[in-house]
Amino acid sequence: MQENNTPLTEAEEAERLAEQAVIRREKLQKLSDEGNNPFVKVKYNVTHSSADVKENFEKLEGKEVSLAGRLMSRRIMGKASFSHIQDGAGLIQIYVKRDDVGEEDYAAFKKDYDLGDIVGLKGFVFKTQTGEISVHCTHIEMLSKCLRPLPEKQHGLKDPDIRYRQRDLDLIVNPEVKNAFVKRSQILKELRSFLDSRGFLEVDTPVLTTLEIGAAARPFKTRHNALDIDMYLRIETELYLKRCIVGGLERVYEVGRIFRNEGMDAFHNPEFTTIEVYQSYADYFDMMELVEDMYRTVARKVCGTDKINYQGTEIDFGSPFARLTMKEAVKKYCGADYDSWKSDEEARACAKALHAEVKEGETATKGHVLIALFDAFVEDKLVQPTFIYDYPVENSPLAKRKENDPLFTQRFEYFICGHEFGNAFSELNDPIDQKQRFVKQVEEKRRQEPNCNAQVDEEFITALEYGMPPTGGLGFGVDRLVMLLTDSPTIRDVLLFPTMKPKK
Repeated sequence: MQENNTPLTEAEEAERLAEQAVIRREKLQKLSDEGNNPFVKVKYNVTHSSADVKENFEKLEGKEVSLAGRLMSRRIMGKASFSHIQDGAGLIQIYVKRDDVGEEDYAAFKKDYDLGDIVGLKGFVFKTQTGEISVHCTHIEMLSKCLRPLPEKQHGLKDPDIRYRQRDLDLIVNPEVKNAFVKRSQILKELRSFLDSRGFLEVDTPVLTTLEIGAAARPFKTRHNALDIDMYLRIETELYLKRCIVGGLERVYEVGRIFRNEGMDAFHNPEFTTIEVYQSYADYFDMMELVEDMYRTVARKVCGTDKINYQGTEIDFGSPFARLTMKEAVKKYCGADYDSWKSDEEARACAKALHAEVKEGETATKGHVLIALFDAFVEDKLVQPTFIYDYPVENSPLAKRKENDPLFTQRFEYFICGHEFGNAFSELNDPIDQKQRFVKQVEEKRRQEPNCNAQVDEEFITALEYGMPPTGGLGFGVDRLVMLLTDSPTIRDVLLFPTMKPKK
C-alpha cells in the first residue's frame, strides 16, 4: 500500500509512520483553512459497488456510475493517475485525469489526498488496454481524511496482538479477515434459517441473573444499584429456555452471548456465542439427527460442499457421524473396561495404572474415572464428526437417566478434529430428581470454592413442578463452528473484538 516499491526496514517504517501522521494533520489543517474540511460532509450518493461494476460490465460499459471507498493505491503519471479504491465489496481501479476532473481538483488529488482517505467519485465504466475493468473519473472528492498512515505494503499487518486490538485496521489491510466475518454472518443466517424452517421459535432470555448456580463455570459478578443486589452475567441460556418449554413454546432456540470468568486459549474466550435448542417430545437421538442435518446443510450452503478442509484435514459432513458410547470409546482407545470394574476402588486403581489423573482423588467413583480416561485418551483421537453418548450421571446434572442403567444419562457430546463442538440431552424433567442433583452440585462447588455464592435455582424447580414434557435439548458453540468453516486456527480469528489485556 505504498506509492513506491522501495523496501523499508522496521525502524524506517516506524519513522515513516510518525512523519506521515504529522504531514496528514497539516494537510487537514490546510483543507480546513480553505473551507474544504472533509469531516463536515454528511452524505454521498453511491449508485454502485465495485462488485456491481465488475459483475455487470457489459451493461454498464460507457455509463456513469457513482462509487465511494478508501484510496488504497495511487500511481501518479503527470496529468493522469491510476488508483484503486476499496469499498465493502472489494477493490476497483479508477483513472483520474486532469482534463476530466479539472485542474484544481486534480492538483488537490495529487497534493492533499493520501492512501487511506475515503473518497467519492463519479465517472464512466471502461476497460483498460490490459483488460482491467475501471472507472474513468469525471469528478472526485474527499469524504474523510485518514490521519494515520496505513501499514506499508512490505510489512503489512501480521502481528496478531495488533490485529486483534485494532480489528478496524486489520479489516482494511487484510481482505481475508473481512471474508471470515462475512462468512460468519452467512453461517448465523443459515443456522437461523435451518431452525426456523423446522418450526423453532427464536427467543431472548436474560443476560443478567440474580443467582450464581452450581455449575462448574465461574460467572462474572456485577452490582445492580437500584435493586441493591449482586447479579451475574449468564453462563448458559438453558434454564430459562426450559421454562419456555414448560410454558408451552414447544420448539425454541436462542442465539445467546455467554460469559464465563475463565482462562483463554485457541478454543476459549471469556465471552462467546452459543445456540441452544429445545424440542418438546424429543430425545437425545432426535438431537443427533438434528445436529447431523444442520451441520451438513450449513456446510453446503456456506462452503458449497459437505467436505471441508480444516488445518490440513478433510472433514466429511456428508457421511453419517460415528456413534460410540463413552464406555465403548474408552475401551476402544485405552483398553479400560468400565463393565469389568467391580468397585470404585478398582476403577481408581485402573486410572492409576494408566497414569490418568482423576481430580476427585480418593472420592472418585467409577463414573469419575470413566470421564477422566475419556479426557486423557479419547477426545483428541476423534477427528471425523463423532457422537459420544451415554455419559455418567456424575457430570450430567441436567440430563435424564437411562431407564435401564441409572448410573448413566441420556446425554451426548459431538467431537470434530479432537475438540468438543456441542452438548445435548434428553432433558431431565423430574423436579424431585433435579433438585437433588442441584443440591449435590451446589455442595460440591462450595467445597471447591468456599467463598462462592452458589445456590439452587428454586424458580426453575418450581417451573418443573408445573410439568415439563419429555424434551430434547442441544447447545453448541457458534464460534467453534465458524472456526471450522473458515479454517481458522484460533477463536480470536472469528471474534471481531476478542478479549485482550489492556496495554499499560
